[in-house]
Amino acid sequence: MHVLFATSIVPDGALSSGYEIANQAIIDALRRNGVRVTVLGFGWPGKAPSDPENTILLGSLDVRTDTAPLPRKLAWLASAVASGLTFASAKLRVIPEERVREAIAAAGPFDGYILNSVQMAAAFEDAFRDKPSIFVAHNVEFRSATENSQAARGAFQRILFRREARLLEVIEKRLCRNARFVFTLAEEDRAELGVASETRSVALPLVTRSDLPPATGTRRIECDAGLIGTWTWEPNRIGLDWFLGKVVPHLRADFRIHIAGSVPAGVSSPHPGVSFVGRVPDAQAFVRSAAVIPLVSTSGSGVQLKTIETFELGLPSVATAHSLRGIAHKPRNCIMTDDPAAFARALQQTVDQAVADVDGSDFHRRQIAALDRAVALGLATLGAGTREVAA
Repeated sequence: MHVLFATSIVPDGALSSGYEIANQAIIDALRRNGVRVTVLGFGWPGKAPSDPENTILLGSLDVRTDTAPLPRKLAWLASAVASGLTFASAKLRVIPEERVREAIAAAGPFDGYILNSVQMAAAFEDAFRDKPSIFVAHNVEFRSATENSQAARGAFQRILFRREARLLEVIEKRLCRNARFVFTLAEEDRAELGVASETRSVALPLVTRSDLPPATGTRRIECDAGLIGTWTWEPNRIGLDWFLGKVVPHLRADFRIHIAGSVPAGVSSPHPGVSFVGRVPDAQAFVRSAAVIPLVSTSGSGVQLKTIETFELGLPSVATAHSLRGIAHKPRNCIMTDDPAAFARALQQTVDQAVADVDGSDFHRRQIAALDRAVALGLATLGAGTREVAA
């Protein structure tokens, strides 16, 4: 079987965001099921695809809103309004749809599409109607947009998010309706998208890498708590705001918190132990340098890849209930609470008691096996030709 994996940004090997990690996990699972995968999409400027022989580039494109100059943001907004597309999909309309059709034809014979998330699928929706498809819903985007509008810090931003939510609810449900099958990243999202039937969808248990690195022995602790993420993405920003505003005030003054990743302007904390360290060269080394990992998601949908990575590495953690969406097994060194004061106490107790790491390899093996079985269910709707996956 040969599938065309249509995505906004093609993998380049960096795996610097949860979206990229999830994409690679799904592509790897497809290939473990014996499927030939050709990836179609845009590349980051200056970055080459990680698998150029099986990638068709539509051009290079920087889709980040937070670093875009004002004229580009206004152009994206004008394109979105004129086309009736969402802001995210309008960013991709830098080439005509005919160029996408030509790229599809250049892929050669294939059996169907994997439409990876709503952005690309909606930007060139008509171009993907000639073959059966599986739609990958990374999140319930309209629900996230609604939550973002409620948390918006200005009237204009609130209006934009409300517009996105209205459009996304129609688009996502249409993409689900037209697809042969739907992959979600959290069990709860299946019902939210109206595809809860076992013949219509399955939730994918994800991993952050196909093979876990060997255990490296004793960790060198450089801070009490470590958080890393793309904080400019609004659902992540909401969780960070909750942590800094509600949890951190309950922590003692000598509790050291390192926050890595791109942080939007205006995010700060008066707590003397909070340090914003920016981009780090090795995300795994960073989280391994923390005594405990706060998992602070409070909004959005889908699954939290940072939660999965923490569990794969066996690191002690304190998590909100929302951070555990899509997780079937909570390790014994993870404490779950949504109460800010209790969250702070759990962080301090974990550090004070030097809670030990656990072996994350069993969690990883279970996730891989379940992921491959789930992907096989979807592939069966596109046709025969995949090998049987062992239980």
